[in-house]
Amino acid sequence: MRVAFAADHAGAVMKDELIRRLRAAGVDHELIDLGGDGADPNDDYPDFAQRLGLAIRDGSADRGILICGSGVGASVAANKMKGIRSAVCHDTYSAHQGVEHDDMNVLTLGARVIGPEPAYECSVAFLGARFSGEERHRRRLAKVDAMEAAG
Repeated sequence: MRVAFAADHAGAVMKDELIRRLRAAGVDHELIDLGGDGADPNDDYPDFAQRLGLAIRDGSADRGILICGSGVGASVAANKMKGIRSAVCHDTYSAHQGVEHDDMNVLTLGARVIGPEPAYECSVAFLGARFSGEERHRRRLAKVDAMEAAG
């Protein structure tokens, strides 16, 4: 699986740490750093949410991990993009259940809210999860897709 990472100025340190730890753990995924180095306070979360969302939509990434200060702004921005299903998750249950039931394709984290170890654990749970494909979950996603299409 190809996993894109992006972060605004507040999330850059956590992004870099997650990539480092996941590589050190030998995860069986291609990790793609789409930027955000923390050097410029004008590195705004919508820009990085869009960069990550476009990578998923164009097929250069299968999933993404997006980080800002709280996780909220980046998640809101990512969810404005057609086909992107992002949620702020600061616990492992939500991180894997969001994929299993809701086919979530972007995990959003708040670097000012969650510590490095829980962020890593959430990332591992997210990356290890698979959509169930159960009829009830497909039915609900079809309703979400219809809402998205209607604007």
